[in-house]
Amino acid sequence: MKKRQYWRLLPLVIAISSGGAFAQSSVTLYGIADAGLTYVSNSKGSTLYSLTSGNYGAGRWGFRGVEDLGGGLKTLFTLESGYSLVNGTMGQNGTLFGRQAFVGIDSNYGTVLFGRQYSSASIAVGPIESGQDWAAPGAQYGAHPGDVDNLDNNSRINNAIKFLSRNYNGFSFGGVYSPGGVAGDFSRNQIWDLSASYTNASLRVAVGYLYVNDPNYSLWGNKANDSKTGNNISSPIFSGYASAASQRILSAGASYTIGSATLGAVYSNTQFRDLGSVSVAGLNTAASGYHGNAIFNIGEVNFKYQVTPALLLGVSYAYTHNSGASGLGSARYQQENVGAVYSLSKRTSLYAILVHQNASGTDSTGGRAVAAIQGTTQSSTGSQTLVTMGLTQRF
Repeated sequence: MKKRQYWRLLPLVIAISSGGAFAQSSVTLYGIADAGLTYVSNSKGSTLYSLTSGNYGAGRWGFRGVEDLGGGLKTLFTLESGYSLVNGTMGQNGTLFGRQAFVGIDSNYGTVLFGRQYSSASIAVGPIESGQDWAAPGAQYGAHPGDVDNLDNNSRINNAIKFLSRNYNGFSFGGVYSPGGVAGDFSRNQIWDLSASYTNASLRVAVGYLYVNDPNYSLWGNKANDSKTGNNISSPIFSGYASAASQRILSAGASYTIGSATLGAVYSNTQFRDLGSVSVAGLNTAASGYHGNAIFNIGEVNFKYQVTPALLLGVSYAYTHNSGASGLGSARYQQENVGAVYSLSKRTSLYAILVHQNASGTDSTGGRAVAAIQGTTQSSTGSQTLVTMGLTQRF
């Protein structure tokens, strides 16, 4: 009798043991819902008031999964889709999991990931920039002009193989390699980058380098509904450089925190090299005749202050100088970001962000440079101001 009772307990023992194993695995649904009222002083010559989505936190939903394999090994995956809260449309130009889509292995030595991902340079340096930190990072209003240096992750990398190291007493490094995937041409559409950073209690320092072949197609045109033959760069700040053979971005940043105050500085050098090398349908006659290299030098200083545990205030100034393309003059862009974020809870925040940009000189299209705040329609003049206020919730 007692023997039979022990056998009856066997399913319970198995269930408990299995439950312990399943506890090492998880799948999480997560996302951000964000909407606000946005004012633009000049949108192609007219004042614009609109309800906009993803201003402070870019609208997204996704799944994260992890499974513990034992011995310090874990498998993990992320599938993340962007969307607009105001009209329900899909983000990233119709790409289902356009924000991120990868699977990988995590070990005691680091993490290796495969799929559509952020560059390691933008992960390392970007958080020091105000545009990726507090200045409307969702809509990228606070990004450097056109996000030409990709520090705000406007463009992800397809077919990416990424390595991220462990943290060694504050030091970490990473890299990405993306084969072009073009038969018979190993280098076409190829992308790679490297990054390194050091962080302690007060100081953060980071550097990154991104190299892109055929950037109009491999980096800026890698989404579902992007053009395979036309121009995929919308900002006039560098849309005229779509015929470049390569784009090269060197970036570096540092921040220092004293109490509740943090002072940061970022520098980037972006080069569109060998203009006219890549065929782009519809590129205007003047732009298609460019040759040589176009160079953007960008410097930013920023300051943020945690007034209370709930209230963050920030201000930044960025200067951009574009020069180098044969037959063109230079262009200059000055941008100020001012912002306040108030956290009602760990998940819910109110925000108010102001961005102002001034432009002068000749832009990449060969015309008069106009202000073109990232994430909105360009101005008809050299000046543009944007204000957005709203609510964001994470889940």
